[in-house]
Amino acid sequence: MSTLRRHVAATTLAALTAVALVGCSSMTEAAPSPAASETPDFTGQTLITYNSPESFANFSALLAQFASESSVTAPSDTKNSGQALAALVAEKAAPLADAVYLGIAFGPKAVEAEVTEAYKPEGFENIPDNLKDPEGRWFAVHTGAIAFICNDDALGDLECPTRWADLLKPQYKGMVAYLDPSQAAIGYSVAAAANLALGGTIDDSTPGLEYLAQLKANGAITPAQTATAKVVQGEIPILIDADFNGYPAKYNENAPLTINIPAEGSLQVPYIVGLVAGGPNPELGKAWLDYLLSEQGQATLAEGFVRPISGEVPAELAKKVAKDADFERAVVVDYAALAAAQADFVAAYQVAMG
Repeated sequence: MSTLRRHVAATTLAALTAVALVGCSSMTEAAPSPAASETPDFTGQTLITYNSPESFANFSALLAQFASESSVTAPSDTKNSGQALAALVAEKAAPLADAVYLGIAFGPKAVEAEVTEAYKPEGFENIPDNLKDPEGRWFAVHTGAIAFICNDDALGDLECPTRWADLLKPQYKGMVAYLDPSQAAIGYSVAAAANLALGGTIDDSTPGLEYLAQLKANGAITPAQTATAKVVQGEIPILIDADFNGYPAKYNENAPLTINIPAEGSLQVPYIVGLVAGGPNPELGKAWLDYLLSEQGQATLAEGFVRPISGEVPAELAKKVAKDADFERAVVVDYAALAAAQADFVAAYQVAMG
């Protein structure tokens, strides 16, 4: 069944269910969708989905597939998560986008700002509770794990570390980098991953702060912006980042990289999508979200070396990315609570780093 037909079937079922349950005060679904006979025709429309860079998570193929199947235009958008959320807030009175893609920490913020609205595509029920808003105002479409991305040439005779403790060893002095947690969402994820792996909790960041202070004493640097290119070029021998930021360079650019998920534990790094509240093309936005959770959409995401939120990693890709047993060390947490703790962590981090 095509993505558009699945969209019609799903929205028709939602409408019939709504009729059957009239008067139920607990209903939080989005407004009823078109009747079954009203097959959506999106020909000539333009899908605007904020934060959809062609080079990330295989968005180039995702947008091309959806545009071809739906007979629409689907341009890439280069905003990052923070910029996308800021744009939605600024445009709230007259939204320009139909959908948005964000790091999971921004999902609760989007709900708080009331810039996304409820929609539950087919498959929503299979997403773990910690990876979705219960009302469908955001939900994860893929994930990854905090890992050590090593340039083997730059390390010379040294092995790519496998443990957080390894990074404190003298032989790795001055070789490690991670993005500044006060500037970059992935940097905060790195800090949280270290903290949780070393015995901390979302409410107690002491183990993580002590570790990061030791890492700084061993020469670690914290650039403010994406540093993947620098590890590929060997300027940074070891970058702590999301694993999916290393695989494309390793396999598409033949970069000499090794990617290890630390043995003590790690943190999953999910990305989420949501339907923009009051967007200009709501049915088109819903069809896009349907597509992302469809078998085709999940498989296409996986080809971008991210881990699909539903279904298995395709066999050929499973040979290239972290084994399931290694990935299981990356935990899923209460990301809303993690986001709520970020401001306090950043303040404590800045003090700890001097």
